[in-house]
Amino acid sequence: HSAKTTKKSTMVVETHTTYNKEVKENDEVNVFISYFDHDKKRLHYKLEMMDKETNKLSSTIEMLSLHVDLSKRKVAEFDDERTKLMDAFINENKQKFKSDNLKFTGKLKK
Repeated sequence: HSAKTTKKSTMVVETHTTYNKEVKENDEVNVFISYFDHDKKRLHYKLEMMDKETNKLSSTIEMLSLHVDLSKRKVAEFDDERTKLMDAFINENKQKFKSDNLKFTGKLKK
């Protein structure tokens, strides 16, 4: 809905995935965001997939995304409202973030 009404969206441009433990059909997992940061035009985040029964790490995916103006097909800065929402999320959760083994930390321009 947001992409249609604002003509802005994000596009993943780089990923790094790890497979730590096999997940089989009917296995239950939880997916958590374990890291999040941004600059004026980019998102950097990492998700972890944990086995629900054993709480062991099954997989991770780290992503770097660009904020894009779809009407111009160009990278665009986040508006103030989105920036405030992201900053509030970071401030609320940064104590829980895991910054070890990140591959894209140097890609943000702060």
